[in-house]
Amino acid sequence: MYKIIRGFHNLPTFSQGCIATIGNFDGIHLGHQSVLNQLVIKGDMLDLPTVAIMFEPQANEFFTPDIAPVRLSRCREKIEILLSYSIEHLCVLRFNRRLAQMTARNFIEQLLVNGLNARCLVVGDDFNFGKNRQGNLALLRQLSHCFCFEVINMHTLVVDQIRVSSTRIRKALKVGDLVLANKLLGRPYCISGRVSYVDKLSIIERIQTLNIHVYLYRLPLSGVYVVTLLGIEGEPIKGIAYVGVQSTLSSKGDLLEVYLFDFNRDIYGRYVQVHFLRKLRAEHKYFDPTMLISQIRKDYQQAKEYLDLVAELN
Repeated sequence: MYKIIRGFHNLPTFSQGCIATIGNFDGIHLGHQSVLNQLVIKGDMLDLPTVAIMFEPQANEFFTPDIAPVRLSRCREKIEILLSYSIEHLCVLRFNRRLAQMTARNFIEQLLVNGLNARCLVVGDDFNFGKNRQGNLALLRQLSHCFCFEVINMHTLVVDQIRVSSTRIRKALKVGDLVLANKLLGRPYCISGRVSYVDKLSIIERIQTLNIHVYLYRLPLSGVYVVTLLGIEGEPIKGIAYVGVQSTLSSKGDLLEVYLFDFNRDIYGRYVQVHFLRKLRAEHKYFDPTMLISQIRKDYQQAKEYLDLVAELN
């Protein structure tokens, strides 16, 4: 049974202690996963509760919202994945001016020592904390001796000679390299949201159009992709997705538009996950519905061929 804790004022003080980790966990890639796995292993060894701590907004979004890197995953997506790792407590703390001005020592003392009574902290080797990111691994080790807790340092994970990081995944998604992005994530890149519009393209048989509300955050990729849809009965449902800063036929903001194959059910309002498998082409705005339909036919055929090939190989 897990518990989500929101805010400093709700931090539980574990009388027996706890095992904790802190991070942005953007994308929850293989590097994050190694930290989470170690957290759970250590918790089992010491028979202590496990706690993951994350911040909303992320620090760079608080300080420089206009130029902060685009997110790989929003808060709800991170929570859903984090809780799949058998973590017993998830602390979601608001990153505000008070937190931004907290010195590195006060950050550790108020959050980990007085707040949670942490016996062990599991972090990556690029962990920084406190005002102006003054706290680093060396300072953390000094503080751990002062406050009597253990520090487990998880070294940067390297896959095929590539350092696993949210930044590297972001770059791969931007250029459409889903093979690399998904390898570093350890799973297909996914965007979740609620179905805000459903339409049946009568001109193209057996295709249903969904608009997925992405809660107004910028998307790290654009273009046309082969996807599968999860979150409804009969999953995974095969299809293609159009992602971009403009709708194919309108001028709205960031949009995720999914065309499902051989599907004709009303799923309006359902919360779904779109998994990205392969990029077909770059984004293009169509003002003529006839041209749009023609292009969708081509995309449909390419996607079917790719999915059939994958099925044969598996």
